[in-house]
Amino acid sequence: MKKIVITGGAGFIGSHIVEKCSSTYKNAEIVIFDKMTYAADVRNVLHLITANKARLLVGDVANFDTCRRAIEGADLVIHAAAESHVDNSFGNSLEFTKTNVVGTHCLMESCRLAGTPKIIHISTDEVYGEVHEGKVDENSTLRPTNPYSASKAAAEMIINGYRQSFRIPVIMLRANNIFGSRQFPEKIIPKFLIAAITGRKMTLHGTGKNIRHYLSAHDLTDAIDLLVNKGEIGECYNIGTVEDYPNVDIARMICSVFGLKEEDTITYVADRPFNDARYAVDWSRIAALGWVPRRTLAAELQAMAEWYAENLARYEASAIVNHPLKKKAGAVA
Repeated sequence: MKKIVITGGAGFIGSHIVEKCSSTYKNAEIVIFDKMTYAADVRNVLHLITANKARLLVGDVANFDTCRRAIEGADLVIHAAAESHVDNSFGNSLEFTKTNVVGTHCLMESCRLAGTPKIIHISTDEVYGEVHEGKVDENSTLRPTNPYSASKAAAEMIINGYRQSFRIPVIMLRANNIFGSRQFPEKIIPKFLIAAITGRKMTLHGTGKNIRHYLSAHDLTDAIDLLVNKGEIGECYNIGTVEDYPNVDIARMICSVFGLKEEDTITYVADRPFNDARYAVDWSRIAALGWVPRRTLAAELQAMAEWYAENLARYEASAIVNHPLKKKAGAVA
């Protein structure tokens, strides 16, 4: 493989993908194509850039001309760029449509024109909507319930159209909530870790009983690499885990790591406009290829706490609560 392009490669998930690709495909040119919004950070990938293992191309995936230049000559395009925070999507939904839908359209058209041999598109389990009981497989109906998940479902529809009409070689994956270092602290785990480190309250929406499954960023990159080599073109794969927690349990686990009293640390606010009660996916399709999650949040939380404590200077209070897409400071869930 001569050239790999990772969109959103300077962000949380993207930077882990860049690391995986640089270590697995040592002779490939790795291009990080990133708009460098508030959730991206050059420090996520600086160690690879300075070692000449990757290069950064700053640009917007929703700009067609830039997209075409970025993916020219690529053997593999991994599309991780997205606006992804549900809370923000309620206050600035048009930005989500621009990046997640128009950006995906620009990328698919660019790949079509360039004849890109393989594309991996990263979607989310949230496109299925609420799953009150059991699990949903890849053939289940998409029922997104918020502007973020709707934009990701719309992106999938764009891709399906290109797959049917132009036979573009794309593989989609729908992943559970991802955890790991370098995640911007608007999401529940890093936000609560930083709250614990800085002595602030952990604020939950509603009752805090909404349930989410948690998948390690490293397990996700292992799944992506497996799909690059063994995934079936045109297929979709759920990437899941058995580790699920109500949001309040995440807060309690973090309190335990720091030796904090729950009654002094956890507080509640009114719920957001709509808050899915539970997601759960059947990931037997990728399991049949030999993938299983190998890491757990419970085992890695201590190390994550230490990483955020050591890197606290990255996340000034103003950047955490007043970034450009944030309508107002609020809770996470």
